[in-house]
Amino acid sequence: METVTDGETRPASDSRRWWTLAVFAFVALEGATLQVQGALVPVLRESFGTPQWQLGLVAPAGTVGFLVLVAAVGAVAGRFDTRTLLLVGVVGTGLGVFAMGLVPTFGVFLVMLVLRGAFAGIGRGSDRPLLSHLYPHRRGRLFGYYDMMWAVGATLGPLAVTAALWVGDWRLAYYVLGASFLPVVALVWSLPSPSVDGGDDPLTLAGLRRIARKPAVLVMAAGILFTTGVEGGLFTWLTTYAEGRLPESLVTVSLSVLLAAYIPGRFVAGSLSERFGSVPLAFGLGGLCLISAVYTFVVASGVGLLVGVFGIGLTLSGLYPTLLAYATERTPEHSAPVNAIGLVVSSCGIAGVPAAMGFVIGDAGIAVAMRLLFVPLVGIVVVTAVAWVRIGRVTPQSQRAA
Repeated sequence: METVTDGETRPASDSRRWWTLAVFAFVALEGATLQVQGALVPVLRESFGTPQWQLGLVAPAGTVGFLVLVAAVGAVAGRFDTRTLLLVGVVGTGLGVFAMGLVPTFGVFLVMLVLRGAFAGIGRGSDRPLLSHLYPHRRGRLFGYYDMMWAVGATLGPLAVTAALWVGDWRLAYYVLGASFLPVVALVWSLPSPSVDGGDDPLTLAGLRRIARKPAVLVMAAGILFTTGVEGGLFTWLTTYAEGRLPESLVTVSLSVLLAAYIPGRFVAGSLSERFGSVPLAFGLGGLCLISAVYTFVVASGVGLLVGVFGIGLTLSGLYPTLLAYATERTPEHSAPVNAIGLVVSSCGIAGVPAAMGFVIGDAGIAVAMRLLFVPLVGIVVVTAVAWVRIGRVTPQSQRAA
């Protein structure tokens, strides 16, 4: 399958740049809306008088619609126009975010979370595969930059909440973010269809099973499950671990330090992927992240804890895009299903590991629970080492076709 080449015309080159800008802007805004959701949980309890157990439904409500539509987009890729799918995803997500500021009750808030997540799933199920076809020989770099933009949005999202609360109304955060989607909608609406020849091939059920059994996809799935499990554990329990180990004013800062480290971490990982290759880079990042985690949760104290957290974020952040690029390079004609598999597996990791850690915390305490994160980190090192030795030297299809 041939895509944009170095000999492309100037209009095609300009179109590719504008589509890249649209994708990056969308994923940054989507990252911001996710972190706004978490930052507002205490405020929702006060605003709606919601019991604590009902607040636990926020994360599942935001995930269920996303998972269903991401999987659906991956299954139908190649049968629908990418521009149409992205436009529906961007418009629906923006409207959903704005509407969340209008909700009268917590129940309606949960319904809007499901709808927002569903439209975000359509957009996220389409945008990274588009980058894959626009940059067939630079997937690792562009995937790293894509996730870096998500991290930029995720870091700025809580600041939007802080500003809205300073003004006096949490709903303003959703109004501003929802309105921020308008320029992206206008850009996608005005752009011609992406300048790629072909795209994802239509997928059958037998084809999906064949893709899921590919060694590179299995490596990606296992690595992403471990990686996002660690992320979920940190996103959920890091501030709890920091209580009593850091001054009170720095407890919530610990999570901001983790997210801020994602920005340079994903930029560097994207830049290094072409030099070292996806599998060797993932192996190195996994090993460095394990060392950082051991330092953070065994040795560090005081402000040194923040240094360790930054080291974890710097190395952990590059694993997801690197592993996804590795699998996509070996199945470029089915980048959307591979992207969908990665997103579905990541949701399982993010949801499952923090829940398991909660049971451990109840019995053995937070310190023991955080050290359990060493297990999936060791898993990352083992999986990438095996891939490097057994299948990592296979030449990607995109390079064979070049």
